[in-house]
Amino acid sequence: MSLPWLDDTGIVFPDISTALQEPNGLLAVGGDLGPERLVAAYRLGIFPWYEDGQPILWWSPDPRMVLLPEQLRISSSLRRLIRKQQYTITMDQDFAGVIDACSQARPNSEGTWITVELKSAYRRLHELGIAHSVEVRDSDELVGGLYGLGIGQLFFGESMFSRRDNTSKLALVFLVEQLRKWHYKLIDCQVSSVHLESLGAREISRKMFQQYLLRYLDKPGKFGSWQTGISPQR
Repeated sequence: MSLPWLDDTGIVFPDISTALQEPNGLLAVGGDLGPERLVAAYRLGIFPWYEDGQPILWWSPDPRMVLLPEQLRISSSLRRLIRKQQYTITMDQDFAGVIDACSQARPNSEGTWITVELKSAYRRLHELGIAHSVEVRDSDELVGGLYGLGIGQLFFGESMFSRRDNTSKLALVFLVEQLRKWHYKLIDCQVSSVHLESLGAREISRKMFQQYLLRYLDKPGKFGSWQTGISPQR
């Protein structure tokens, strides 16, 4: 089955029902990573995911991995780490540092899907107040974090990293705490992983995910910088 090839002159995507079953959710090829196309894609439940040397690949998997903020699961060991107040956690203070750390090759991995082109595109979204980061620091050292997009009352998670045990989990706990205060309804985790399942994420059908998009994308969220009101870990 051939995939639609997107040109650089418009932001029209094919119907998500035409996405492949294998590989799961692959929908289209090509296009660009301009802010307008990226936001249009996320609003449809579509995201880019590709490697250096490939054209841009667009995905809408079924099922979809999501985390409802009220269903976050915090293990006893993670609670003990939180109580230690060992780290300082902030938001939107070092987006470039977080995405650079996320782009570094992981153990047992040959490379990274966060290309130079992708980093530039998401930094632009951060400048526009759409993409956001959570930073976990030990003194001045960045030791964990995550980034993603906030649109309406939904957060579209992209990547997370740890340089110390459980620091990416600390970043997620802090993010969820803030999103609950701001009445966000769902965190999109894209595809399943044991790491995310341990934190309470679960799979839902693409159809159900689309219902969340329809209901909450145009609800008022927290636009602009998320630095305001952020304090050290409690």
